[in-house]
Amino acid sequence: MFKEKIRKFCKKIKGSKKDPFLYLRAITVILLGVLFLAPSSFYSKEQPTITIEKLVSLASNQENQPQTAEMCVGPVQSSCLESPEYYLVQQSGLLGLSPPTTLTSQTLGSLVGGIEEESGTNKEIIEYLVESGDSFLSIANKFNISLETLLWANDLNKNSKIKAGQGLIVLPVSGLIHYVKTGDILGEIAKKYKTDIDEIISFNELSGEKDIYVGDILVIPNGVMPSPSSVSPKYVGAPAEVPVANSYFIPPLPTPYMITQGLHWYNAVDLTRGKCGDPIYAAAQGTVQKVKYGWNMGGGNYITILHPNGVVTYYGHLQTILVVSGQAVSQGEMIALMGGQPGTTGAGRSTGCHVHFGVTGATNPFTK
Repeated sequence: MFKEKIRKFCKKIKGSKKDPFLYLRAITVILLGVLFLAPSSFYSKEQPTITIEKLVSLASNQENQPQTAEMCVGPVQSSCLESPEYYLVQQSGLLGLSPPTTLTSQTLGSLVGGIEEESGTNKEIIEYLVESGDSFLSIANKFNISLETLLWANDLNKNSKIKAGQGLIVLPVSGLIHYVKTGDILGEIAKKYKTDIDEIISFNELSGEKDIYVGDILVIPNGVMPSPSSVSPKYVGAPAEVPVANSYFIPPLPTPYMITQGLHWYNAVDLTRGKCGDPIYAAAQGTVQKVKYGWNMGGGNYITILHPNGVVTYYGHLQTILVVSGQAVSQGEMIALMGGQPGTTGAGRSTGCHVHFGVTGATNPFTK
């Protein structure tokens, strides 16, 4: 369009001599038009050459510059940074979770394993995998416990052999483990193991002498194993297993569920459906024994149920507990809601939503 106007203007003034500056004006208009329509390369200078040294320098300078890219809101785009998700912790703080993340739901440790976060005292019973070159003494020294403590916990003696990859139970302090059985009294337990009853109560976070139930696993700090002639078999070792039918237990979660950690101490597995708030069912008929809230040495909120055959089941990392101590429950009755989300009340030592399901006195049916 602009070229056409120039052509008409030139035709109009062709041969005219009325204005001596007419040709000069025409030439000026034409030159301006050419400059306007011409590509930038027509009047630009030669582009500068960027050397490798300059690229390195530019990259170095870029790393030192503050990032100015904005966080995306809405669908993720390739040209922006993805914003982390945030989880409100106990209504007072934000916990950043970088998406996408896959959480492996598992508890590392025991039935009530974990580290007492509030006081900083380690109360975790762990399963240690023997490494090449390990000996009983070196393992005991590694965990700052006595050699006897390591041997007692694993029902071994100084002449026993160990091999790489073998699992050994390691207590958090020198002493031993006691599995509570019918008729046990805390005062008698302390006397048998030559230790102080108050020390047992304090370490195991008991409310008093009567706060023990069948199936409980107690750490006896500084306890000494009595000689075989001075102690009844009920005070030594884990309880014998009662044979039960395959149908005796049902899954404590609705199906489909998955096992995120296989058999670990003590006789427990981790089960999940991947979402906190799912219902937890009583695996068999019985009576609720313990209902505990809080950290509980890593177990979080938990329930234990005593069944008619003497077997006890344990349900840990609960979001909400729906039963009370002494309540009779039927098989399949909803007793709690699944928890375990890190940072939530009652999750204990956990990496994701799951239930820690333990069995004392029988084979755990979900290890197969």
